[in-house]
Amino acid sequence: MELRHLRYFIAVAETGSLTEAAEQRLFTSQPSLSRQIRDLEDQVGTRLFERSARGVDLTPAGKAFMEHAKIALNQVDAAVEAARRAATPSKQRFALGFLTGQEMNWLPGAMHILRDELLNVDVTVSSDYSTELAEGVARGKLDLAFMRAEPDFDLAYYIVDKEPLVVLMPSDHALTERAEIAPQDLVGEPFIAMAGKAKVLRSVVDDYLERSGVHIVPSQSVDNPAMVMSLVASTRGLVLIPSYVQNLMPWSVVSRPLAGDAPTIDLAVGYSKSNQSPTLRLFLSRLDELIARHAAERRMNVNNT
Repeated sequence: MELRHLRYFIAVAETGSLTEAAEQRLFTSQPSLSRQIRDLEDQVGTRLFERSARGVDLTPAGKAFMEHAKIALNQVDAAVEAARRAATPSKQRFALGFLTGQEMNWLPGAMHILRDELLNVDVTVSSDYSTELAEGVARGKLDLAFMRAEPDFDLAYYIVDKEPLVVLMPSDHALTERAEIAPQDLVGEPFIAMAGKAKVLRSVVDDYLERSGVHIVPSQSVDNPAMVMSLVASTRGLVLIPSYVQNLMPWSVVSRPLAGDAPTIDLAVGYSKSNQSPTLRLFLSRLDELIARHAAERRMNVNNT
């Protein structure tokens, strides 16, 4: 079994189509890809896919194989990245990732921790979806990321904040007259649900609505904070979102807190347990300091409003 077999298998599994995987992900022919998949199934000793009206679906054996195939490829990518770093030891690199928008809250404190290391370390910063950050950490592209605790990745997580959810709505919506919004107030309103790559947030929102005895059929689904703002303004929909997104609000969108015991979503730093970077160890050793600094800044901001 070769690594290409695993890459081909994952591409087909994620697209659900031999043709789409061949043409758009792997840039090969569909017959050639089909042969590679058959070879893989022969080596595994069982069928990994079954055809359906929509394309191809994973068999139970395929689903079990998928989990381990991803881990194996992530470990290979991490090994390659570690080798490249070892080959150029003159100046270390420390790659930080942030859930889009969170860099406003956490980057200054993170750089404060690293200030004594900056002469010897090149710090890079990027922002992305939480799942993309988790994959970057798993593959060794990122040393540490501020993100959700994604359950599908074998990473270590340290909770740094519990963010309350708030309601976003158009700035001229009738509910803006209320200081707080009850979950029952959402009934009958166009509701924008989180979906796709924002599945951790979607789970928190769904659990909250279920506990509140509120049943809502979303009118739209989205996983991008910028698109959330656009849909709130254009469709006059409401959405439950972590409070940090208030940093990104245009004038046409406002927020209100939820009444009562508002749900929260964890913000964590995620890192690979096998990462031996001394800069990572330093950063982790001072996480409590970073959390305290962030809490103090938040209290100061509240007192000044």
